Amino acid sequence: MSATSNTTSPKQIVVVGGGMVAHRFTEAMRARDTAGEFAVTVLAEEPRRPYDRVALTSYFTGRHPEDLELGDRDLWDHPLVTLHRDARVVEIDRELRTVTDKHGKTYPYDHLVMATGSYAWTPPTEGADLPGVFVYRTIDDVAALRIYVEERAKEEGRPVRGAVIGGGLLGLEAAGALQELGATSTVIQFNDRLMNLQVDEGGGAALGRLVENLGVTVKVNTATQSIKPNKTGRVGHLVFANGGEQLADVVVFATGVRPRDELGREAGLHIGERGGIVVDDTCLTSDASVSAIGEVACIQGACIGLIAPGNTMAEIAVDRLLGGSSEFPGADTAAKLKLLGVDVASFGDAHGTTPGALELVYADPVAGVYKKLVLTDDARTLLGGVLVGDASSYASLRPMVGSELGGDPAGWLLPEGAIERPNVELPDAANVCSCNNVSAGTIRGAVTDHECTDIASVKACTKAGTSCGSCLPLVKKIVGTELEKAGIEISNALCEHFEFSRAQLFDAIQVSELRTFSEIIERFGKGRGCDVCKPTIGSVLASLHNEHVLAEDRAALQDTNDRVMANMQKDGTYSVVPRVPGGEILPEHLILIGQVAKDYGLYTKITGGQRLDLFGARLEQLPEIWQRLVDAGMESGQAYGKSLRTVKSCVGSTWCRFGVQDSTTMAIALELRYRGLRSPHKLKMGVSGCARECAEARGKDVGIIATDNGWNVYVGGNGGFTPVHAQLLVEDVDDDMVFKVIDRYLMFYIRTADRLQRTAPWQQDYEGGLDAIREIVVNDSLGICADLDAHMERHVDTYEDEWAAVLRDPERLRQFSSFINAPETPDPTLAYMPERGQRRPATDEERENSPVLIASPTLEIRS
Repeated sequence: MSATSNTTSPKQIVVVGGGMVAHRFTEAMRARDTAGEFAVTVLAEEPRRPYDRVALTSYFTGRHPEDLELGDRDLWDHPLVTLHRDARVVEIDRELRTVTDKHGKTYPYDHLVMATGSYAWTPPTEGADLPGVFVYRTIDDVAALRIYVEERAKEEGRPVRGAVIGGGLLGLEAAGALQELGATSTVIQFNDRLMNLQVDEGGGAALGRLVENLGVTVKVNTATQSIKPNKTGRVGHLVFANGGEQLADVVVFATGVRPRDELGREAGLHIGERGGIVVDDTCLTSDASVSAIGEVACIQGACIGLIAPGNTMAEIAVDRLLGGSSEFPGADTAAKLKLLGVDVASFGDAHGTTPGALELVYADPVAGVYKKLVLTDDARTLLGGVLVGDASSYASLRPMVGSELGGDPAGWLLPEGAIERPNVELPDAANVCSCNNVSAGTIRGAVTDHECTDIASVKACTKAGTSCGSCLPLVKKIVGTELEKAGIEISNALCEHFEFSRAQLFDAIQVSELRTFSEIIERFGKGRGCDVCKPTIGSVLASLHNEHVLAEDRAALQDTNDRVMANMQKDGTYSVVPRVPGGEILPEHLILIGQVAKDYGLYTKITGGQRLDLFGARLEQLPEIWQRLVDAGMESGQAYGKSLRTVKSCVGSTWCRFGVQDSTTMAIALELRYRGLRSPHKLKMGVSGCARECAEARGKDVGIIATDNGWNVYVGGNGGFTPVHAQLLVEDVDDDMVFKVIDRYLMFYIRTADRLQRTAPWQQDYEGGLDAIREIVVNDSLGICADLDAHMERHVDTYEDEWAAVLRDPERLRQFSSFINAPETPDPTLAYMPERGQRRPATDEERENSPVLIASPTLEIRS
C-alpha cells in the first residue's frame, strides 16, 4: 500500500529540531513506512533545510549554504512530510500532546521526537561578549565570522590575527576556517595535546607538529583567563592564566558542546546528571509518547556528540514506531577527519584502557606519520587504534575491532610493501559504514539478494558510502569479492569487439602508434566494430593526435553530432554554437550572430554556459553559416563533441567590487588552452572571481575560485542527473600552477577513465580517490607528469578549428548536403515549427536590402 493510499488518517509525529539527525529520522520513516501510517512534521529553528554541519568549514572554500543541504529535496515535498523553517519550539504540553512555536502556532502530536541537538558551550571568560568573539556551530555563525574577518582585514590593511580557544575537532576546524579567510591562526588548548579525546600522547605530538608546519601556532597547557578590548572596544588581546598574552583581532570559542535540553526540563522529562534528556536503549524518554535522538539524548549515561550514533538513534526510533525491536548497540565513537589537510583517525579503545592491552606503535617524525594499534594481550585481536598523517588503513581496520587481525599486525602499520598485510574477511556483523550503520553482511546482501553489481547500485540500495565516504574503498572490496564468489565476471571490456577497457585500449593504441580504426581492430579486436567502440576509438585517436575528427577514415567512426560538427535537434535540424571564451564577446560578433539568425530563420537562445545557440539550421546550410562566423574571427564552440564545452566566468575584479582576481581573463585563457580537447565525456569549467562563486565553479568538472593569495582549483564536479560538487585539488596557487595541475588532471583523466565516464564518478572510482590522483598529478608519484605535460603541449600547439578545416576541404564539404545529386534541395521530410515567433528565414529581397552590419574583426586572444 502506498503512503497516499491509507484510508485512515495517519498518526502525527512532530520532530523538534531540524538538524542532521532530524533529517535522518524523516528520511528513514518515509523509506520504511510504506503503508503511510505516520505523517512527520519537522520544526526547524534555523531558516533553512537540514544541512551537513560536519562540513561547515567547506563554506569558506566556496560552497554555498544550499550546497550543504542533506539528501534529496524531494523528501520535503512528500505528502506525509512537512518542514517548517524558522519555527523554534518554545513550549511542550505533554498532557494535551502539543508543541507551540515562537510564532504562537500549535502542533498536535501522537508521538514527539526531540532532536534539538546541542549548543556551543563558552566557559565563563571575561570579555567573551566583546565584538569579534564567535562560536563555531551553525551556518549563521560561520557567515558572521567570515564577514567580520573580511571587514576587519580591510580596515586594518593587514592579515587578521585569529585565536581559537579549544584544540579539539571543532577547534582545528575553526583554525582551518580562519586560514581559508587569510587570517593567522593560534590554537589555544587547555590540555597537554590537540584532540586529546581522540588521540594519545604520541599522536597528539605528531598532530601538533603537522599543524604547526601548516602555519598554525599551537599553545598547549594554556588556559585563557580573559579577553581584553582594544581602543575601539573590540577584541584586542588575550590574557592567559600563566601570565602570558596573545594579540588577537578575532577569537573563536571551540570548547565543546552541551545538550539543548531546556525544553525537556521545562516539560518535566527526566534529565541526566550532566544534562541531556534521558532515554532507554529504544530511545524512549520517561514519557512513552516522547523519544529523544542525537546529541540531546542521554543514552547509556552519556550524550554523544557524533553523527553516527545520532543516525543510529534515528533509525531505532523509526523501527520502534513501526513495531520493530531494535535497541541501541552502544556508541561507535570512531572518527576519521582531514583537519587542515592532515589525516587523523581514531577508533575503538584508542587509549588502551582495556586490561592487559598491548600497543603496537609506528612513528616516522620526518614523514609526519604516527600509527598505533591497540591489541589484546595475545596480540591477535584488534581493540582500537590511532592514525595521524596517514589514515589510509582506517576503512579496513575500524570494522575489524573485536576481530582477529590474522598474520602480523605490523603489516597494517608499516609503509606499503614493507611486509605483507594480512588478508582478513570481515564477519557479516562488522559495521562498515558507521555514518549509516551499514554492516558487511548488508553490503554482501545487496549483491547476492538484490542483484546489485556495481558500487552505484550498492550505495543506492544500502546508503553505505553516501555520507563521509571514508568507507568506500572497503565497500568496493567487499562488492568485488562477492561478485567473484557468485561467479559474476567483472568485465571491463569496451564491447563485444574489444576485450580491453577504454583505458587499456588507449594505452595499446598509444604504444602501437596505430592511427586508423581498421588497423586497431585488426590488431586488438575482432569483427567490424559497433556504435560503442567506433566513436570511442575515434575519440581516443583525436585525444592522442589532435587530428580532425573527419580525417582519413574517421568520419565513419563518429556519431551524428561529431560527423556534422553540430547538434541534431528533434526536428532533424541542427544547432550552431560558436565559441565565446569566458563569455566575453565583441559587439560586432553579437550583431553578426543576430544577423545570421535573422537571415536563416534560426531560433536563438543564450545557454547556461554563456554562449549563444542558433537552432534550426538545415544540413546544407551549416557550411554557409560557419563561413560567415569564421570570416569574422569566430570558431566552433565544440558543443557537439565529447570535449571541452565552456569555461563559465563571472566578471571578476575587472568590474565587480567583490572580485579579488581577474576571473574573465583566466577563463578566456583556460578555454583557449583546452578548446578542442577530446575526452571520455564532455568537460565544463568555471572561474569565480571570489568566494561568492557567481560562476558556480564547484558544479563543474574543473572549477577555479579566486582567493586573496591566488586560486583554489576544484575538480570532479558535475551537473546533470547526479549533481556532484567538485573537491579541492590545490589551494592558493598562482596562474602557472593553475594551468599545470589542470593540464595533468585532464590528461590523466583522458588516459584512465572509462567510456562516457564523467570526472566525478571517475574520481570516486579511482583507487584511493582524489588523494591518490593528487599524488599523481601534483607530486608526480608515478613519474608521468613530464609525459602528461608534453601531451597537453602537443594538443595546444596543434589545435585547429574544426569548422575552418572543413571549409578548406572540398571532400569533407561534400557530406553537407541533403541529396548528393541536388545539394541545394532541402529535405522535404523536415518540418519546421515556429518557436515563439522567432523562426522565419529572411527572403532574398530582405537579404539584398539589409545593411552591412559587420566588417570581419579579428578575435583578440589574451593569455
